[in-house]
Amino acid sequence: MTTVRTRIAPSPTGDPHVGTAYIALFNLCFARQHGGQFILRIEDTDQVRSTRESEQQIYDALRWLGIEWDEGPDVGGPHGPYRQSERGAIYKKYSDELVAKGHAFPCFCSAERLDAVRAEQMANKETPRYDGHCMHIAPEEAQRRVAAGESHVVRMKVPSEGVCVVKDMLRGEVEIGWDRIDMQVLMKADGLPTYFLANVVDDHLMGITHVLRGEEWLPSAPKLLKLYEYFGWEAPVNCYMPLLRNPDKSKLSKRKNPTSITFYQRMGFLPQAMLNYLGRMGWSMPDEREKFTLDEMIAHFDITRVSLGGPIFDLEKLSWLNGQWLRELPVERFAEEVQKWAFNPDYLMKIAPHVQGRVETFSQIAPLAAFFFSGGLNLDASLFEHKKLSPEQVRQAMQLVLWKLEALRQWSKDGITAVIQAVAESMGLKLRDLMPLMFPAITGQASSVSVLDAMEILGPDLTRFRLRQAIELLGGVSKKENKEWEKLLAAIA
Repeated sequence: MTTVRTRIAPSPTGDPHVGTAYIALFNLCFARQHGGQFILRIEDTDQVRSTRESEQQIYDALRWLGIEWDEGPDVGGPHGPYRQSERGAIYKKYSDELVAKGHAFPCFCSAERLDAVRAEQMANKETPRYDGHCMHIAPEEAQRRVAAGESHVVRMKVPSEGVCVVKDMLRGEVEIGWDRIDMQVLMKADGLPTYFLANVVDDHLMGITHVLRGEEWLPSAPKLLKLYEYFGWEAPVNCYMPLLRNPDKSKLSKRKNPTSITFYQRMGFLPQAMLNYLGRMGWSMPDEREKFTLDEMIAHFDITRVSLGGPIFDLEKLSWLNGQWLRELPVERFAEEVQKWAFNPDYLMKIAPHVQGRVETFSQIAPLAAFFFSGGLNLDASLFEHKKLSPEQVRQAMQLVLWKLEALRQWSKDGITAVIQAVAESMGLKLRDLMPLMFPAITGQASSVSVLDAMEILGPDLTRFRLRQAIELLGGVSKKENKEWEKLLAAIA
């Protein structure tokens, strides 16, 4: 009997996402329920955006929740390497095999030609897709150009007629017309694979039997299935999980809901409550109880109980459930968890040097440093009135700083300072002109300990959350402003 093997394959390109944890949880439960194995693989072929810092954050965030894996980059295993960036020779071998078999071909089209083709197709109200231009180059000619070092990608061939039947554990058979499927790039010009080739090769070589992934991947399923067919491999069983939604039913996004797992850790949620809540996303226990542990979820897990309606990720509901968990803790354990959360020696030692020189009695510490132990703040809009800037410029400056901080991967005082400095210069201002906006947004006060040090200590999640709060308090950002300011953002060094 085949051992069930599932996996999660996040990209280390940003903050660890609750959607990743949600999919990881269901893959873990499915594997454990069948006595199988759960694998963690890192999809880091985006060399520009992937970082080891983000990779470590993924490990830390999933382990904080209580999600453990049997194989992965940090624990090893018989199917490594588990980082795609270390598997380049493997992908090259299989890409060459597809070209040799006539299932794929080198494409030499320039970006300008591809843009022109797509623009013409859209003008004719056609589905934008590759027009097969290089598919007709004789194989010998194509190989000669490749050998001569001409820049190219490798594309897969796909049928132009008929339908692909996708079998999904939740939806049954789904028919997708081949006329909607593009000739996917499999190997990029830099010699690295795209998601599609790497995904199929890795899942096959790692013995993955079942793939539970987000339903946003369902429209592209025919490409994956066709690759399995081209290689002569058996495809894993697929299950397309419903996407997490904001309360307004839109796709979960950080613009409307904090999506970073570490945000919830910093806000003081219990990992057991967080995991419990993610387990309730589109699934329920047979007896419909709301509070349950990971072990209880695994014991009663049945994938057919997943509901296809988009599960709502509601911060109020999560807070309510966390409250249930907190109130049921023995009081000694409650005190331990509070200490572990923010009153631990490591965190206190970061804060102490900045507080010590500003107090004369211990009783002054709490009013001065309360913001270090808070999530959101009760902000006063009058603190954001500025001598040099109009209310619109205040919102613009803060939004530009927020966007730049969202892209800051190595969180440090120097990096934060450089971001604010760059935004100030782009607006014809000095660093000191923007600092009066940072103090109330981050500390809730007009002056406090060094706000740059405070931002470093609070970390990226709470810093960004508080800036978003402040911008919303001041009226938010309209769609028109968003468009205009994103152009300004692109010009900031």
